[in-house]
Amino acid sequence: MVLLNPVIGKLLHKRVVLASASPRRQEILNNVGLRFEVVPSWFKETLEKSCFAAPYEYAVETAIQKALEVANRMHVKHLRTPDVVIGADTIVTIEDQILEKPVDKQDAYKMLSRLSGKEHSVFTGVAIVHCSSKDNQLETEVTDFYEETKVKFAELSEELLWEYIHSGEPMDKAGGYGIQALGGMLVEYVHGDFLNVVGFPLNHFCKKLAELYYPPLKHTIHHIKHDSIPSVETFEILSDGECASSDNIQYEDAKKLKNSLGKCINSNHTCSLPVESQNGVAENGTHFPSQLTHLLDGFRASKALFVACKLKIFDLLKEKGNMTPVDVAKQRNISLCGAERLLDACTSFDLLEKSYQGYSNTELTNLYLVSSSEYSFHDYVLHCNDRLWPLYTHLELAVKEGTPQNHLAFEKKGDDLFQSTEVKQRFMSAMHSISKLTARDLSMAFDLSKFQVVCDLGGKGSNNNFCVLK
Repeated sequence: MVLLNPVIGKLLHKRVVLASASPRRQEILNNVGLRFEVVPSWFKETLEKSCFAAPYEYAVETAIQKALEVANRMHVKHLRTPDVVIGADTIVTIEDQILEKPVDKQDAYKMLSRLSGKEHSVFTGVAIVHCSSKDNQLETEVTDFYEETKVKFAELSEELLWEYIHSGEPMDKAGGYGIQALGGMLVEYVHGDFLNVVGFPLNHFCKKLAELYYPPLKHTIHHIKHDSIPSVETFEILSDGECASSDNIQYEDAKKLKNSLGKCINSNHTCSLPVESQNGVAENGTHFPSQLTHLLDGFRASKALFVACKLKIFDLLKEKGNMTPVDVAKQRNISLCGAERLLDACTSFDLLEKSYQGYSNTELTNLYLVSSSEYSFHDYVLHCNDRLWPLYTHLELAVKEGTPQNHLAFEKKGDDLFQSTEVKQRFMSAMHSISKLTARDLSMAFDLSKFQVVCDLGGKGSNNNFCVLK
């Protein structure tokens, strides 16, 4: 793996997502130092198997759909676009028939009995989806491959079969066994990549990354003529023998992902040119500015929270429990499309939970965002939406002129903003809710023992007074 380690390093500063909940795949990728987040795919594995000419095509297409579902969901609902999404699907086949996960113990017995004493194939389809966002539209480039490993079971006795089935291990695994655990005692031999049987063909994955991130230069391609076959191309940089000509299609796609030449600015604000790696490919020394993207996208998340509070979505879910977007739309007299997107946005912020029954508040939301909660921030959120948000939309002019822009934001002078009793009460409630959580820490941050009198000067002083007295 020494040769392949630099390839993993290419993903070091990218937002890599594994579209799988499989702990085995996570462990394999963790062991080689890949940094990634796990976002399990919601893609339903309902593709019609009879539509595919070969079993591996089914595994590859399933892996692609898993990865694309996660990429689209993160872009649209999580409001963040990943750089790379990895999808995978492993299947067991015997005589070109795909064996699913067993539905019960009897089904597991039928599968394992069929595999007993015979050789079968394990296919893993893998999709590597590179993502980008242009004009708020998700753009994807898909690279896929598959790996096949031959596995032969020993002749299994009835006693051994049922002992393994009663262990419970077969029930969540394709083909009814897991080679990395107790299922290993059923296996007579393995021909091919062992990790492929576990769930992820790491060696093939790294080679595919090498093709993408280290595309061969013209001077490193040599045409070798053979007596009985057409000329093929070998690549010095991969050092893995001959490559299938069909793989060459990926090189042109890889070049499109590599157009990042030019000057870059380092941390000392000095310019430096891209350096060349050992294989002659220019590398971009810049890192993905995740801190900046959080600042750029943060206002959208804030506004989604503001709107949800303004419409009292959290109050409704607290009162009614699980609700569908249709129910929420009817109750709040809003569009169904708007309800769906708002609920999904709040789910991505961990403010709501989504299940087959509908949407419900998280514990955090019930504690701080429901208006009737003891520690509710509801009025403060409304204050931010109704007062602070309009002011900040005129920040550029305020900076230029050096004066508040209340007259533009509210068509009123600053002194007139709190003439309304409703606005004044909401502001007082907002300050009260903040001080309720902060007053104790504030009062304990200073030594106030020498003071005998505490004066309330208005605003949020009452909570401070209470905490000082305690």
